[in-house]
Amino acid sequence: MKNLTAFWNILLKDMRTYYLKPPNISWGIIFPLAWTAMFFIKSGAGRESLCDVLPGVVALSVLFGTTSLLSVTVTFEKRNRSFERLLLAPVPLNVLLLAKTGGAILFGAINAAVPLLMAVVITDLPDMSWGVVAATVLLIAVSSTFMGLFIAVSVSEVFEAQTFSNFFRFPMVFLCGLFFPVARLPALLKPVAYLLPLTYGADALHAEIRGAGTIPVWASLAALALFCAALFAVSLHQVKRKWIA
Repeated sequence: MKNLTAFWNILLKDMRTYYLKPPNISWGIIFPLAWTAMFFIKSGAGRESLCDVLPGVVALSVLFGTTSLLSVTVTFEKRNRSFERLLLAPVPLNVLLLAKTGGAILFGAINAAVPLLMAVVITDLPDMSWGVVAATVLLIAVSSTFMGLFIAVSVSEVFEAQTFSNFFRFPMVFLCGLFFPVARLPALLKPVAYLLPLTYGADALHAEIRGAGTIPVWASLAALALFCAALFAVSLHQVKRKWIA
């Protein structure tokens, strides 16, 4: 019960301090809206055209929303030494890190809802399992957030966090099958694509929305879950090595 209370209070503090600020709220809405409008207008108004780009836009909105906010907030707290003071609290480290990432996960899931709602308004989406789509979006948000956490605890300055984030994010845009199949990549790049968590999230979304996945959905979700666990474990180790050991 004490850990749950600590988790909730840390999450609320971060929401009030960072995520619910007007610039973040407006950025979080405008970014997915801009991406969605750009791809939807380019693809035309046809149902097939919209469904072709929708999985990529959803995954992209989650990726940029989670990694950008978390890498900035954690890095900012490290610079002000408030993160170190928080580590002294009588709260298990894993609970603390889960609380610090909870807001970004929620923010990323909300980002994903924007293009989905726009697509529902613009056209009739094909029959799909909304539960599977929601689970996929959540796992993408968790894996992307934990990647942002790893980046944030590995650098010292905000600009370093953003640069390091782009080192991972922009290659993922082209390698993870967001807008064209992984099968069309050069043979040397295909193994790299399957080492990136977003590949499995994008494939699961393509499977549900377009019926064009190349990996069984259950296998994609299992792979995403493994990436989530691995990224969280690496981030936990990094924090222990830098501040606790």
